[in-house]
Amino acid sequence: MRGLDDRSEGMFSYVRLEERIPAAHPLRAIRKLADQALAQLNKRFEGVYSRMGQPSIAPEVLLRATLLQAFFSVRSERLLMKQINYNLLFRWFVGLPIDAPVWHATVFSHNRDRLLESDVAREFLTALVGLPQVKKLLLSEHFSADGTLIDAWASMKSFRPKDGSGEPPGSGPQWRARLPQGEALERDARFDD
Repeated sequence: MRGLDDRSEGMFSYVRLEERIPAAHPLRAIRKLADQALAQLNKRFEGVYSRMGQPSIAPEVLLRATLLQAFFSVRSERLLMKQINYNLLFRWFVGLPIDAPVWHATVFSHNRDRLLESDVAREFLTALVGLPQVKKLLLSEHFSADGTLIDAWASMKSFRPKDGSGEPPGSGPQWRARLPQGEALERDARFDD
């Protein structure tokens, strides 16, 4: 039997946001670890914020959202706010209720910058890496990098010998055109001597 294409929206939802996230989703484990690290910083958060004025975005929410931005390579705060607005997984991870409004990107940036300037974000990552569950995942013996990024960032014309001798491959008029203005002037001045 064919189901109906019922396009009416319900006024209320009786499903919790927690129930929408699969039990085996990897972000569940990461959220637990992040919450443990954030609990260690509770006193530190009290010192960063004033007791007077309007309440700001909770620092826990800011740091969780910043983790999402890094994990999913969201390139701007504006796009992150859009993702949090319509992506239930992002809302759940950040800790934002399903019907709560999302912040403006500049408000988010200013509040997050306060945490970065006071080194709270560094303390958060230190606490996170210091958790026993995370420590066993980290090894100092191994390093891996995404080769596609290295290949994209390094052109043949940017390579120079380690000892500083010689010119990079392909040096010449094309090479000078790609150097920043100050460097091109310095190189031209050296050749005129």
